[in-house]
Amino acid sequence: MKTARVAYGGALHDATPHADGVCLADGRIVAETDVVWLPPFEVGTIIALGLNYADHVKELSKELTVTSKDEPLVFLKGPGAVIGHRGFTRRPNDATFMHYECELAVVIGATAKNVTRADAMKHVAGYTVCNDYAIRDYLENWYRPNLRVKNRDTCTVLGPWFVDAADVPDTHTLALRTLVNGKVTQQGNTANMINDIPALIEYLSSFMTLQAGDVILTGTPDGVVNVNVGDEVITEIDGIGRLVNTIVGDAMFGR
Repeated sequence: MKTARVAYGGALHDATPHADGVCLADGRIVAETDVVWLPPFEVGTIIALGLNYADHVKELSKELTVTSKDEPLVFLKGPGAVIGHRGFTRRPNDATFMHYECELAVVIGATAKNVTRADAMKHVAGYTVCNDYAIRDYLENWYRPNLRVKNRDTCTVLGPWFVDAADVPDTHTLALRTLVNGKVTQQGNTANMINDIPALIEYLSSFMTLQAGDVILTGTPDGVVNVNVGDEVITEIDGIGRLVNTIVGDAMFGR
């Protein structure tokens, strides 16, 4: 089942897909563009993975020092970074290289502490699409992302749908892609993750307690390119959803 959270008519609503837009919980059918899309679940801690696709590591190989013994590259995000489907992401005027990252987002459904790989997927409630932007200009180095790069207001887009885990029988064979102004610029498959979902849950739960609503952003494949003000960026994952986002400048945010 796919569900969303939207604002419409001065109230918050749960919604489901409909051929003519979205169906609100009270039965009303409204156009997709007539609602304000929120993240499709109550977001807890945001746990993001860097360099978790082999082809993306290769894409950045000139700037990286990576070995097979490295643990997963993990960082956290605050709630202010998150916006929903059809939201607007700010591109600072001084940025010269800002890029999207199409990612499968894994939503935790039950408390996980010291979980084994064999039991990891029992703690997953479902999935959504994430577009996690980065501004390369602000990197302190190319291996360890800093706050200004990865924890920016409006730069973590989630949605539009929360998809129940039971409806995604194999999360490691999903095609994903990004389109900028209608042109495909990034394509990949979750089969190419370096650390798969069970491995990530086992690793993370070994030193931190995962709670319901926590979300793991599992990384992006190669194909990241610069985006500019006015660009429409669509990130898609087969069976999960199609997430639309628009890049805007400082002026929209009064800066």
